[in-house]
Amino acid sequence: MAHWEYQRTVIGYHGCDKKLVEDILSGRMKLEASHNDYDWLGRGIYFWEHGPDRAFHWANEINKRHPERVRHPAVIGAVIQLGTCFDLLDVRFTNYLGRLYPKFRTVLKKQGLRIPRNERSHSKDLDLVKRKRDCAMLNWAIPEIEKEMGVNFQTVRCVFQEGKAAFTGSAVKSKSHVQIAVRDDSCILGYFLPKT
Repeated sequence: MAHWEYQRTVIGYHGCDKKLVEDILSGRMKLEASHNDYDWLGRGIYFWEHGPDRAFHWANEINKRHPERVRHPAVIGAVIQLGTCFDLLDVRFTNYLGRLYPKFRTVLKKQGLRIPRNERSHSKDLDLVKRKRDCAMLNWAIPEIEKEMGVNFQTVRCVFQEGKAAFTGSAVKSKSHVQIAVRDDSCILGYFLPKT
C-alpha cells in the first residue's frame, strides 16, 4: 500500500565501539537488531536521525557505565530508506496505538501478565528511559496493525524528549532527538564513517 511507504532517505547514526565500526565498514559484521525489553520503539537496529553528536554522547555514556560493551566510543553513519515506516510523528500511527491499547491490556490480562511500566534507569533519570511499556506495546501492536493493513513495517520513527530544559521555563529538552528503529535491514543502503 503506497500510502504507508515513505519515499524518503535519511542519515542515521549509531553509537558503538570503534572495533564494531571497523568490522561493519570492512564487511566482517553487520549491526544486529536489539531485543531489549526497554527498547522504546520495539525491536530493531537503533539510529539517531541526523544526530552524530547524540550518538557519540550515547556511546560515551555506555563506556562509563559498561566499559566492557564500549571500550572506545565511536559512531557509524548509515544511509536509511525509511520504506514502510511506522512514523510516530504522524497522527495516523499514534491514533492506532491509542485505539489498540485497551485490547493490549486485555490480552495481557488474559495471559495473566502485568502491563509493564516505563522505568528509571538510575536515580536521577527523570525521563524514564527504560521504556518497557512502550516496547511491549509496539512489539505487540505493530504485528496487529500489519495484519489489519496488509503491510510489513520496515522502520519505526519517533521523537524522544529527554534531558533537562534547554533553558529556564523551556519545554525543549537538552537531549531530545529523533530515533529510528530499523526492523528490516534491507532499508540500510550503506554505511560510512562520519567526519569528526
